[in-house]
Amino acid sequence: MTHEDLFRHRNVHRVPKPWGYELIFAKTGRYVGKIIHVNRGECLSLQYHEMKEETLYVVRGQLKLTIESDGDRRVLSLRAGEAFHIPPRLIHRMEAVEDTDVAEVSTPELEDVIRLEDRYGRAGTSEP
Repeated sequence: MTHEDLFRHRNVHRVPKPWGYELIFAKTGRYVGKIIHVNRGECLSLQYHEMKEETLYVVRGQLKLTIESDGDRRVLSLRAGEAFHIPPRLIHRMEAVEDTDVAEVSTPELEDVIRLEDRYGRAGTSEP
């Protein structure tokens, strides 16, 4: 990295999704930072990751977060100001009760998505 790189503005990458969009504002070989916007009533796929680890922080709105471990499935309510850690292999799904923005910090394995269920026809695929 050059001296000038230290002072350079970084672009934010917007990724459209069927449930809303992602704003990827940081991506390095060690971590990724993004804002996930989920439209009211929409949900991400029921999924897990082999290696990716992530922590969610609800910036605005409210989520129903489904988590499942060893057949024990629970639905948690997450509101603005609350966070949740998702280790590898934890089955999870976010559903927006209202328009919701979630800050996600994670390890960089963005393609590491195993979809178990998906209302948009993407089950079994990784991205997009």
